[in-house]
Amino acid sequence: MTRRQADLALLLATALWGTSFVAVKSALADATPFAFLTVRFGIAALALAPGTRFRPRPAGRELSGGALLGALVAVGFIAQTAGLVITTPSRSAFIVAVSSVLAPVIALALLGERPRWLTAAALALATLGIYLLTAPDAGGLNRGDLLTLICAVCFGGQIVAVTELTRRYDPRRLVFVQIAATAVVAALATALLERPQIHWTPRFVGALLYTVLFASTICFLLQMRAQREMSTARAALIFCFEPLFAAVTSWLVLGERLSAVQWGGGALILVGMVLADLPVSRRSR
Repeated sequence: MTRRQADLALLLATALWGTSFVAVKSALADATPFAFLTVRFGIAALALAPGTRFRPRPAGRELSGGALLGALVAVGFIAQTAGLVITTPSRSAFIVAVSSVLAPVIALALLGERPRWLTAAALALATLGIYLLTAPDAGGLNRGDLLTLICAVCFGGQIVAVTELTRRYDPRRLVFVQIAATAVVAALATALLERPQIHWTPRFVGALLYTVLFASTICFLLQMRAQREMSTARAALIFCFEPLFAAVTSWLVLGERLSAVQWGGGALILVGMVLADLPVSRRSR
């Protein structure tokens, strides 16, 4: 795979992830959040199993690291999906994007990796962006937005964990553990926290197939293949397009409209993401 092919592959994965926010929002009209997640990630785990190497069995730090990744991804997706019941796909996507800005802060807290001043500036811009995106004239910060912030923190932790673990262990197997753990945790949440309901309408089946085939399987495979040919900083910059794909898809499919102030808040979040990646780019060079 050439560098251009890797860029296009990762951009395709980013587009599919961005459009999946609308698919999830549509699925939630016919299913409770945790039941949808259980079915989605259960099927995705079965789809990923044939290509995953299970010998030798994971043990020790690989097992504990995989469990940590699974917990972060599971809680992140549960918070994101529950938040989408209340908030809009565009707002959700922009808030989730803050995870790449939070990653250096989490690395500082857990690993003692001191971020550069640009990281602090990026976090400040992202915070201002969230305020503008969820300003009082845009409906204010609702419970869905707060749940999505929990998702952003979890995904930020996952970025740090993946950086540490993929240097030593099989990335494909770690991805499978994340997906399978999400299915298990979602099943437990379904049994304990909600009265599960699924209406197998054509709309729900279409959204489920889209999220399983693309957002939960093909996207991860594209990401693994593409990121072999590029730096982490370059990949992070391509991921900046995800909330834009989500906003455009939500506008085309659901008719969602963002005000000029909200678009300004989203732009500040994207600028913050770029700033947060600049120190990483220099170190990698």
